[in-house]
Parts: sequence; structure tokens; C-alpha cells
Amino acid sequence: MTTQLVLTRDGSHTLHNEALHVYYHSINGALQESLHIFINLGLKEAIRQRRETNSEAPIYLFEMGFGTGLNASLTWLEAERNLLPVHYVTIDAFPIAPEQALLLNYDGLLNTQQLSQLHHAPWGKTTELSPYFRLEKHHIPLQDFETSHQFDVIYYDAFAPRAQPELWTEGIFQKLAGLLKVGGNLTTYCSKSYVQNNLKSAGLVIEKHPGPKYKREVIRAVK
Repeated sequence: MTTQLVLTRDGSHTLHNEALHVYYHSINGALQESLHIFINLGLKEAIRQRRETNSEAPIYLFEMGFGTGLNASLTWLEAERNLLPVHYVTIDAFPIAPEQALLLNYDGLLNTQQLSQLHHAPWGKTTELSPYFRLEKHHIPLQDFETSHQFDVIYYDAFAPRAQPELWTEGIFQKLAGLLKVGGNLTTYCSKSYVQNNLKSAGLVIEKHPGPKYKREVIRAVK
């Protein structure tokens, strides 16, 4: 799959998928988008719940669309900061090549050396990348994904509905709602009204939150 490297407004990279004509992250700021939607609204809420209950149980997290690895890298950093283990499960039907990933500037911006480890981790296995971060990658479409895990957090970072409408249906969200623990949350950048309705029909409670810079609102859906 042909991709082009693009510099976004906050100085971080994204990729442009030439076949689907979509970006992997917002051109208004890849890093600020991921931090706001997935870390601040999604992961930090699960961490807060752990702290409230004095639980040190691992957070189980599912990401739809491994993509550039940015969300995984930020999650790994946050797990280390909080000394709270995260088991990170992610799928991608069309993963980018590791050599493409190494062109991205995330390690430089975040002062890490994670991107190569994330992209070279084997598919179909669980890899312990640190005492606080285990990565489980699956090269499979969401429609075919099955797991025995129940998740505290879901990062829903599929390509936009105009490119992949089949990933924004009520049926898909019913599948994901079944993977969420009670009290768990799903966060996504897409706030289109029919997406909200499909999330509601799947039994999730919709919360609208202000979006990152240049975006009006984003969604956290809670079970």
C-alpha cells in the first residue's frame, strides 16, 4: 500500500494513504490529536479508575488500526509514567512496512527509541516490550478479529467513514461493545451524527468532548 510522508501543523508526521486518499492522523497535528483523543480521554480515564479502586491490575486496551504506531508509543510512555502495566492489543489489515515507520519523527519528538520495536514486534504473538507494556499485534480485518480479552479502553482509529464506511456501522460497534468491560470506554475522532447513533444503538453512552485544535468535538462512548 503506497503512502506518502506528510508534516502536520504541530511538527509531527502523518502518512497519506494514496489508494484510499486518507491521512493516518490529522494534518492539523498528528501528535496533539492522539494525545487528546486517545491518551487524555481514553487511557487516562482507565488509569483514574484504577487509582480510585487502588487496583494494580493491568489495563487491557484494544486499538483498531495500528497504523503508524503513534498511539501505541504514547500509551507505552504513559504506562511507564504511571508504573501501571498495559496489555495493548491492536489489529491492522494493511500494516505499513517497518522501513516506512522509521521515517516518522515520533521518536525524536518524544525522546524515545520505541518505533522500531513496535513495528518489528511479530504479528500474532504477545511481546513484552517493558515491565509495563505488552504488545499483541494481529494482521487481520476487524470483522474477523476474535479474542478472549475484555478491554478497559478501545481506541477507535479506523480510517474515515468516507474511505471505509463498513467500519462505522451499528454491527461493528455492537461487536466492540461486547469487548468492553462495564465502565470501559471507546474514544474516536469521528463525531458524525450517524456514528453517534450507531454507538448508542450498540448500548454505549455518548459523551461529547471538545476536540483538539481545529476540531470542534470528539466522542467518548462508555459502557
